[in-house]
Amino acid sequence: MKRLMLRFSPGFLLLAAVSMLGGVAHAQSEVFLCVDQNGVKEYKNTGDTKGCKRVSLPPLTVTSSGGSSGNKAPREGAASKPAASTPSDFPKVDNGTQKARDNDRRQILQDELKNEQQRLANLKKDYNDGTPERQGNEKNYAKYQERVASMKEDISRSEKNIDALNRELTNLK
Repeated sequence: MKRLMLRFSPGFLLLAAVSMLGGVAHAQSEVFLCVDQNGVKEYKNTGDTKGCKRVSLPPLTVTSSGGSSGNKAPREGAASKPAASTPSDFPKVDNGTQKARDNDRRQILQDELKNEQQRLANLKKDYNDGTPERQGNEKNYAKYQERVASMKEDISRSEKNIDALNRELTNLK
């Protein structure tokens, strides 16, 4: 299976950003399609590597909507958009139902947090400060090191999950 990777140089990205800020701009640059020895395709703005071919693209025109936060006065005759509002037929939930849903959500998050904390405690116990016991199938030291690295990643992931759950609980009303 071939992968398609897009990589742009900082100069190309700067050109794109400046084009977006400038109202209407025309961006014209050479684009090259490069294929490496593994068959991975990559688009670049320079064709300095082997296996690159210039790609002809139609001109790119970027227009700005003028929605910047500067001190611009509205144009004469420009219709202002009304603020987004909830449609009248949109289903509404009463306060009691919403409070029950929020309580259910809080309880679910607290249960997940408790389970994740227990999982972390078990992982740290098995990790044994970076020196877990070797298993019978780990006669090869490289296999042992792989398992230790995997355990370390699992501990890190579990700690991040706990942080995320705590943030969610803090954000609840």
